[in-house]
Amino acid sequence: MPASARKRRHTALAGLVALATAAVVSLVAPSPAAAAGTWTETGSDRADPLTESQGLTSVEVPANSPNRYTGIGTIPVGLSARGWNHVGDPDATYGGYYIEPYQRDSGNSKMFRVQAPGGTWSEYVHTLGPDEALNNSWAAVSPDGQWMLSGEWGTMTRLLVFPTPGVNPSTSPSANLPRTGTVRLDHAVRDVQGCDFSGPTTLLCSSDDPDGSLFGLTKPLLRIDLSAAPDGTADVSGHVTALRQLPLRSSCSGNFEAEGIDYDRRSGVLRVIVVSPGFCVLTDSKTYKFSQS
Repeated sequence: MPASARKRRHTALAGLVALATAAVVSLVAPSPAAAAGTWTETGSDRADPLTESQGLTSVEVPANSPNRYTGIGTIPVGLSARGWNHVGDPDATYGGYYIEPYQRDSGNSKMFRVQAPGGTWSEYVHTLGPDEALNNSWAAVSPDGQWMLSGEWGTMTRLLVFPTPGVNPSTSPSANLPRTGTVRLDHAVRDVQGCDFSGPTTLLCSSDDPDGSLFGLTKPLLRIDLSAAPDGTADVSGHVTALRQLPLRSSCSGNFEAEGIDYDRRSGVLRVIVVSPGFCVLTDSKTYKFSQS
């Protein structure tokens, strides 16, 4: 989310916590329904507003690892003191590398914080190109582990491609993390909060679109089919389909916020965080679960 909106939400969260301590549609050229599939809601868990309100990912290595979440309360004090005051939707490689995307309110860079399977942390900073936005909403690692996609806030017709920090041998914490390509979308998307690979050339994404004019519904679950697996040598195209609206249920009325997304290839379970409006951010924000039929 943009810095101004993030500050308002962080302030509201802090106030609410204090009080509590004293709350499928296709695009213009649609794909066949069979190709898109149907994602059916199968359950939900409460999402903690401080530690589970931004993103989530399933972790395969080491075995039996718990799912990991990000939120305001998961940002290390040292990072926040250096200006990295927003963490987005993380991802993890099948080999056990865990990656969190960070942004700050000003400057010309974004950062990816990486934890290796052995537990050590490293930081990889990307200096923005002249056409790149400051925000760093999410990270999605390709199934081969070598390439990472990232997105920008607002109405966009592209995704950004990077070598996966800490995994791709071309990366180093002491060097700028380069942008190596672009996914060019055939349909605009708005306020994408997270994406995850469900296959070598397929992404599932959560959009916080409050307007609904792009696909005929607000807060859509999107599928993006790539023309080829990203390899860092050439741009690829992406065909966008809106599959369904994400659940918008709460005891409070107002503006919901769709957040991070995770697809677990082991179980086939898709999970998406939806933050409730108003005081209910404390009480009935949810991580919704879906299965494909």
